[in-house]
Amino acid sequence: MDYEVVIGLEIHSELKTKSKIFCGCKNEFGGEPNTKCCPICLGMPGVLPKLNKKALEYAIKAGIAMNCKISRFSKMDRKNFFYPDMPKAYQISQYDLPICYDGYVDIEVNGEKKRIGIERIHLEEDAGKLMHDPFGQGSLIDHNRCGVPLIEIVTCPDVRSAEEARILFETIKTILEYTEVSDCQMQEGSLRADVNLSVRPRGQKEFGVRTEMKNLNSLRAVQRAAEAEAKRQIAVIEKGGQVIQETRRWDDNKGESFSMRGKEEAMDYRYFPEPDLVPIVVDDAWLNEIKASIPELPLSRKERYVNELGIPPYDAGLITMNKKLADIFEEAYKVCGNPKLASNWIMTDILRRINEQGDSVLDSLNGAKFGQILLFLEKGEITQASAKQALDTFLETGEEPESIINRLGLKVQRDENLVLAAVKDVIEKNPQAIADFKAGKTKAFGFLMGQTMAALKGKGDPAQVKKILEEQLNAAINE
Repeated sequence: MDYEVVIGLEIHSELKTKSKIFCGCKNEFGGEPNTKCCPICLGMPGVLPKLNKKALEYAIKAGIAMNCKISRFSKMDRKNFFYPDMPKAYQISQYDLPICYDGYVDIEVNGEKKRIGIERIHLEEDAGKLMHDPFGQGSLIDHNRCGVPLIEIVTCPDVRSAEEARILFETIKTILEYTEVSDCQMQEGSLRADVNLSVRPRGQKEFGVRTEMKNLNSLRAVQRAAEAEAKRQIAVIEKGGQVIQETRRWDDNKGESFSMRGKEEAMDYRYFPEPDLVPIVVDDAWLNEIKASIPELPLSRKERYVNELGIPPYDAGLITMNKKLADIFEEAYKVCGNPKLASNWIMTDILRRINEQGDSVLDSLNGAKFGQILLFLEKGEITQASAKQALDTFLETGEEPESIINRLGLKVQRDENLVLAAVKDVIEKNPQAIADFKAGKTKAFGFLMGQTMAALKGKGDPAQVKKILEEQLNAAINE
């Protein structure tokens, strides 16, 4: 039987505020356990939380960027459950009146656009962290993460493949980075996804029984987990069994998931309005101010790069997936005046550096200075090799590009007498290449060209060198 996969994601993103959601404790990763928490984080009797306005602003900003409607009136609720890492025995979250609802994001799959619904985005606080003794002697709790502000983005079950799930997660990650509401450091747990998945015979309208895989913290894990769970559910059905609604844990090293517990329903959490926090009212002036702060988003940027700047769709897609990289491209092409030159250098030299050294390269790369190096290249004042040398030096020292080029003597050598002398010397030292050229072997010309450029230490003007070399070779043939 042919089966269809149905997937929805629940994405938890930590917000990039300076303090936690209900108190003044620092919101930052790391540090000694239990040193960034207070009586409010720990839910001590008699304490009163106060909602962080910046966290609310970031939630609204994310909602607008994902085309959501914004609730003018909403509230916080208590979600009651007892886990050791939630010291209050409840989580302050949102239930029936989320701050954002009924939105969508567009993703690109195999060159085609697909719209995925966003059911809701709501605010909540994070839990602490359990650290299990590897020898089974117990568990320790670090409360530093208690009260860190989160948004939970709940998508509609519109995804129909594991690849689409990965693309959706990556698209939302990029939107969060562009709007600067989250740093999306998945290795630090500030962005993670739960995959809700079911399968059904193709053509059937009713959804199958779904499972949920919790806390996937990489694009690869989302796709692999979805692929494996779809295969597992199909195998259960094919053997005459029934899929059980449950929460599962994905082990990315083993490439399989394990049952954790039965899936809870809303009634299990006994939601009720948070009595210690006033309702949230959003007025027009503040909403318009937040709307005005949202930058051009990745899909819009990509379309502009393709349609207005003539950048190939694949290149534009890679560049716009990283806001820092896209900002560097924007600054560079405006300085050098050649978008395609800037794009080509990013797709080759800059991406190579990122692959070798990581994203930290982008922290050292100033787009305007990069554009100045490309402008010297565009004007023909330096060669490709000299441009790479200038970029290397700039990344190491931060020295001004023009100063680097002058200090290292990187400008193109156009002294005709010097070039002519170099060409004659190369011809004299390579009689076999001259014989090959006379015999019609075209590769010989490329060899001689390379030898001449090397003799000029890469500083010759390729067009001038080519012209003089052709003249001297033709003269040699006619002797």
